[in-house]
Order: sequence, then structure tokens, then C-alpha cells
Amino acid sequence: MFEFEQRNLPNATAVLILGILSILSCICYGIFGVILGVVALVLFKKDKALYDANPSIYSNYSNLNAGRILAIIGLVLSILYLMIIIWMFAYIGWEAFQNPELMREKLEQLQ
Repeated sequence: MFEFEQRNLPNATAVLILGILSILSCICYGIFGVILGVVALVLFKKDKALYDANPSIYSNYSNLNAGRILAIIGLVLSILYLMIIIWMFAYIGWEAFQNPELMREKLEQLQ
């Protein structure tokens, strides 16, 4: 009888780390969170194909799946934050971000 040595998926840890970083970096105007989330999902897709081809030889699929979930959460949060930033620039304007007095006036108008 042949026994296979359990191996780790090559990018499972990277997907998990990128998923965590995509959540943490979503407040950096959303751009870094989107980039890290997309990279994590691409790496997930590659490792998922390896796992689906032969699931019995890989042992850390749970890390891969957790990374995917974190990447999706980070991607959604980053997109929402990016949309808020775009809306603020469109509504308030770049000048208000550079001038605190004008920013105060624009925020008072919103209330």
C-alpha cells in the first residue's frame, strides 16, 4: 500500500497573510486593500486548482479557505471605503481638503 506524504499548498500562507493585510489596509484610501485582496484571490484560485486535482495530499486547505474569506471581506471594505472617498472628493472638492476653514463650511452645509 502506498502512503502519500501530506504537503502544504504552496500559497496558502500567502493568501492568509494577504487577506489579513487587505482588511488592515482598507483604510489607506481603499486602494491597497483592493490590490492585496485581488492578489490573494488570484493566488487562492491557483492553489484551489491544485487542491481539487488531488485533495488527499494537501493538508492546509483550511488556511487557504480562511485567507479567501478574509480577502473577500477586505476587498468589500476597501471598495466601500474607496467609494466614500470618491464621493467626498466629488461632493466636497479638493480645495476643501486643502483648506480647513472651507472644509468646516462644507461639513456645516451637510448638516
